Amino acid sequence: MLIILSTILFAFLSCSVKEKPVFLNVENIKVIKSTSNHITLTADALFLNPNDIGGELKTDEIKVFVNDTEMATVSTKSFKVPAKKEFSIPLKANVPTDSIFSNKNLGGLIGSLFSKKIKVQYKGDIIYKVLGFSYTYNVDQTEDLKIKL
Repeated sequence: MLIILSTILFAFLSCSVKEKPVFLNVENIKVIKSTSNHITLTADALFLNPNDIGGELKTDEIKVFVNDTEMATVSTKSFKVPAKKEFSIPLKANVPTDSIFSNKNLGGLIGSLFSKKIKVQYKGDIIYKVLGFSYTYNVDQTEDLKIKL
């Protein structure tokens, strides 16, 4: 019994959490679908986990701004973090087109109609949890995207 407990304890202690996973950036922001009712945006939050063990990541209502106006939020279920690997979390949001082209966003309407581009910003927190510890990553990434109307 002592040998089994010693083995489990040794295995647990040799797998350490040296540092939190590194948030690299948000990439691949793109419009995957645009209709007269909705624009569907996707992006990938890219991380690198240098640790021997994984953990969990969860988005905490990342806000999606289109032409500087908040349009949607992205929240996901917990995502399992792989050990010693680069990985990404998919972020997807459906934005109603009438909110992009509303009176509140009239300047964005005129600019978007002429340029067929929208400015998309993901802003919020992603939380990493492992062994009772948690770390918060601040996400703030902006890109100009082409749209088809």
